[in-house]
Parts: sequence; C-alpha cells; structure tokens
Amino acid sequence: MIRITKPQAAEHADYYAKYIKLVGDDALGALRAQSASTPRLLSGLSEAQAMHRYAPGKWSVKEVVGHVIDGERVFAYRALRIARADTTPLPGFDENAWVPVAHFDRRSMPDMVSDYQTVRAATVALFASLDEDALTRVGTANEQPFSVRALAHIIAGHELHHVAILRERYGLA
Repeated sequence: MIRITKPQAAEHADYYAKYIKLVGDDALGALRAQSASTPRLLSGLSEAQAMHRYAPGKWSVKEVVGHVIDGERVFAYRALRIARADTTPLPGFDENAWVPVAHFDRRSMPDMVSDYQTVRAATVALFASLDEDALTRVGTANEQPFSVRALAHIIAGHELHHVAILRERYGLA
C-alpha cells in the first residue's frame, strides 16, 4: 500500500506548515481515516446544530464543512495538474468570498456529509494512483511552490484543523 510521506519545507508555502504538522508521516492513511471519522462526527447533528455559529459573524457548522469540501476540491485539482506535469501557474482562491455565495446553510446536513464522502473518495483515489515521481513533482499555485505530496498533507491537515475548531468552539463531540 502506498504511503505519502512528509514534504520538505521547500515543497510548500510557509503558511501551510501548520496544517502539514498536524498529519503523521502518511497523508494517504490520514485521508482514509478521516473518510470514516469525519462523517461519524457530522452525521448525528440536527439541522439546528448544523446551523450553529459560536459567535456573531462566524461560519455555521455547515459553512465550515462546505469550506473544507471546497478547499479539498481546490487542493486536489492543484495536485492533479501538478502530478500531470502541467507547469501552468494556478490561481489562489478566497474562501471568505466563496462561503457566502455557496449557500451551504440551504443544504441539508445529510447532503453535506454525502458531498464530503464523494469528494474524499475521489481525493483518495487520485492520491492512491500516483507514483513517487508524481508525488514529489512541484508546481506553482497562488504564486507559491507546492509538491503533490505537500497538497495531500495540506488536505488532511486542513481538515484536522477545522475538525478541532468544530470540537472546541462549536461543541461537537
């Protein structure tokens, strides 16, 4: 079974080190584990709980989950382009602009969980299909260098970061 080991510091923008350090030495294993643990955390929520905001102006639980899904889609797309040796510089994105127009609060929590599971299955399939050359290939996104393996760790770490916020600030158990 393939393991996706930690990237070197030169393989990602400094900002993302905080997410990468949350992940063990195997990003693919972490992504697979989250495939079960995150839906388990979210599936028992009522619609009222899913609409909770821990403070005025903060995202609802649904918006946090939607942001995680959107981020995973963007990072996996970047990984695909870089893995395929596409040298086109990829743009950044502004999550604070995306969340309001996505209208995540209009969706049911079961639909959000299903969306998460679908996106994660595609992400795991992508990373599991890559060889070492593809995983260590480096491209440019948001004017910063990223290796494919760094993006795998970022996806897993970004989710870990937001799940911790859901537990600590939103009271999810």
